[in-house]
Amino acid sequence: MLWLRPERGGVVTIQINTHNDVLRHTARRVAVATGLTIVMTVTTLLLILGTDFDATVRVGYVIGFSLCVATGISAMLAGALSYRSARLMRELTLTRIEMSRISQTDQLTGLLNRRGFDDAAVPALGAARDAGVPVVAFMCDIDHFKSINDRFGHEAGDKVLVGMADVLRRFARKDGVLVARYGGEEFAALMIGIASDQAEQYAEEIRKACAAKQILTGETSERVTISIGFTVGRGEVELATMMRIADQALYAAKRRGRDRVVQADKRSLEIA
Repeated sequence: MLWLRPERGGVVTIQINTHNDVLRHTARRVAVATGLTIVMTVTTLLLILGTDFDATVRVGYVIGFSLCVATGISAMLAGALSYRSARLMRELTLTRIEMSRISQTDQLTGLLNRRGFDDAAVPALGAARDAGVPVVAFMCDIDHFKSINDRFGHEAGDKVLVGMADVLRRFARKDGVLVARYGGEEFAALMIGIASDQAEQYAEEIRKACAAKQILTGETSERVTISIGFTVGRGEVELATMMRIADQALYAAKRRGRDRVVQADKRSLEIA
């Protein structure tokens, strides 16, 4: 069942599920167009030529007039039906776009979800590879999030998620970063064309901004921190590999005490 809402009027319902539905829908449209053409042609001829069927009329006049009437009526009907079909197709396209947006957006925070992030990150990695510039993948996790949910409830946990998402969104808009809620209390980000030291500085700015944010949890405000792991790749790098390595760095940051940034190079992973 497909529901479409045109710009004016109520909800238009079209049910086309099988090939037979397509044939029936087409047959109805043809029948309507044919019936209207016959009725309008006959009515016009009667109004112009009259109802005296014994009257003498030149054959050429009848043929020419009939062709003009039939052509005009067919054009009007085709235009009206085509306009209606185009309206429905437009609504269908908008519906598909909206459904695609919803399927790629986290409903709580308004950020991309994991699917949306992956879909946007793959072409970004390809562009970085072609340009010969590095790519940085970040994984961020809210510290002690389960404890926040246990102490204050899931509503407070949602506020924390939204608050952290707002911080990341501001950085994303300022620096053109791809940001997403990757799952649960984890957030992911992707930056193109920055070096390792720049990436670490950027991650520290995010960490400090999150730590400075006070989030209301009931009658009190809570200071929330995040841990961040990141990795830098260049050339032929797979998104899944980068995210896995960044996730390893994230857990290294957790093990080192949280509220910190760790880069997933060989040295940092050995120390962790």
